[in-house]
Amino acid sequence: MTLTAVGQNDSTRRVGTPPHTLGELFLGFLSIGARSFGGVLPSAHYVMVEQRQWLTPEDFTETIGLCQVLPGPNIGNVAILLGKRWLGLRGAIVAFLGLFALPYLWVLALALLYTRWAARPLVSAVVTGLGASGAGLFMATAVKLGRPIARKPAAVVLMAGCFVAVAIGRVPLLVVMPIAVIVGLYLSRRRML
Repeated sequence: MTLTAVGQNDSTRRVGTPPHTLGELFLGFLSIGARSFGGVLPSAHYVMVEQRQWLTPEDFTETIGLCQVLPGPNIGNVAILLGKRWLGLRGAIVAFLGLFALPYLWVLALALLYTRWAARPLVSAVVTGLGASGAGLFMATAVKLGRPIARKPAAVVLMAGCFVAVAIGRVPLLVVMPIAVIVGLYLSRRRML
């Protein structure tokens, strides 16, 4: 019996069922992109973990964590990484295109409309409301991402330290991330994560 990356037995860890075809992969990421108003993480979590069960909550958190330290849009990195893992290079391309196809068209259309109507007070109020709802969705997703590792006190301390450094201390993410990675590696080697 081997240990998984998060220290659980293979026999006790729930396993996700990845997509089997490029079409299934494309449609899954297309549905994520289609629902990604206000932020894509809530939609990605819903589709990949809850609806299609491609990943476990732990796998999703680990994948997002890895993709956040890479340059580029986090969920775009996730699409490429998972598409490649599941269906090779073609899977990476198909997942990425599925994720960005509809948002690309919607942004073009909304940009045309916004330029024409931006000065109206109603449009300003709608944009402010959308921003607030997006922030709420992001906070709800942060809670979902934290749940799988919240049972580990060292992980909670590391999360809190990163939050305090970035949100309150205004330390640049470029400084916080490498330190968090080093601390995470140290805690992992000591089997605290």
